[in-house]
Amino acid sequence: MQYSRFGSTGVKVSRICLGTMSFGNESEWMIEIDKARPIIKKALDLGINFYDTANVYSQGRSEEIVGELLKDVRDDVFIASKVRLNVGEGVNDYGLSRFHIMREIDRSLKRLKTDRIDLYQTHRWDYETPIEETLLALNNLVREGKVRYIGGSSMFAWQFAKALFTSDLLGIARFVSMQNHYNLCYREEEREMIPLCKDQGVALIPWSPLARGFLTGKYRRNQTPEGARYRSDQLLPQRFFKPEDFDVVERAEEIAKEKGVTISQIALAWLLHKGVTAPIIGATKIEHVEEAVASCELKLSEEDLKRLEEPYKLHPILGHN
Repeated sequence: MQYSRFGSTGVKVSRICLGTMSFGNESEWMIEIDKARPIIKKALDLGINFYDTANVYSQGRSEEIVGELLKDVRDDVFIASKVRLNVGEGVNDYGLSRFHIMREIDRSLKRLKTDRIDLYQTHRWDYETPIEETLLALNNLVREGKVRYIGGSSMFAWQFAKALFTSDLLGIARFVSMQNHYNLCYREEEREMIPLCKDQGVALIPWSPLARGFLTGKYRRNQTPEGARYRSDQLLPQRFFKPEDFDVVERAEEIAKEKGVTISQIALAWLLHKGVTAPIIGATKIEHVEEAVASCELKLSEEDLKRLEEPYKLHPILGHN
C-alpha cells in the first residue's frame, strides 16, 4: 500500500479510502456486518488505514458496523464521519447548527465505539446556519479532543473559500480536506474547487470515484440496465448514462484492454495521477478492495491521460445537494 500526507497535516493515510455507505440495511445492494467483516479484514491486510462513514448512512447502522469491526485496531486507523443531513423528523434533526453538531457527535462516537473521530466532515453546505457558528462548534470539538481534524464535502468553491477565510480570521481550526464529487465522467470540480484546494494545501478525497459503479463498465450502451444498485439508486440513472458518459467508459475500456487491467482500475489510477489524496471507494465484495489497491501501482502516461480525458463533455453541477 502507498501512503500520502493528508493535505497540509502531518498524518499519513492510505492512497485508497474504504467508504462504507454500502454497509447497512437501507437498500437491497447494501451489506450487513457478516458480509462486511471479511471486506474490512482484507482492507486491513492490504494496508488500508483510512475509513469513511456518515451518521446518515442507514440511519447510523454504517457507523455501528465500522465501530464494531475496527474497535480492535482503533489506534492504527483513521476514521472519518460526517454530519448535516437529515437523521429524523424534528426541526433540528439536520443542519450544521451548534445544537445539531454537538448532539450528533456524541451519537456518532457511541456508534463508532471510540472517544474521537479523526476527520469530522460537514455533509454539504448549510444555507440556514452562519458558517461562523458551524466552524466555532467544530473548533470546540477539536479543542475537547472529540475530533482530530475537520473537513468539508461538496459545495461551491466560493463557499469553501469563505469557510477557510473565516477560520483564519477567527484563528480557529480550518478544513483540511474536501470530499467532492470527482471522476472521469464528472470533472466540473477541475474548474475552481480543485485549484483552490491545491493552493490551500487541502486534501482531496473524492466520493463516487467510479460514478456509482458506472465506471466499472458493467452498464452498456443501448442495453437495458440491470442489477440491485440500478434498481434502488435513483441518482445513478439521473447522473450518468448519457451518450457522452458511455464515450468516456468505452475509451477507458480501450486503455484497460491495452494494459491488461479493469476499467475500474483505469478510472482510479486516473484520479491518483490527478493529485487526489485518496479516492473513497465503496465495496460489497473482497475483490472490489483488491482491485482498488492494485490500481495504486498502475502507471498512466501523458498520452494515456490525454486519451482518457478527450471524450469528456460539460456536465451540470451534480452532488452539491
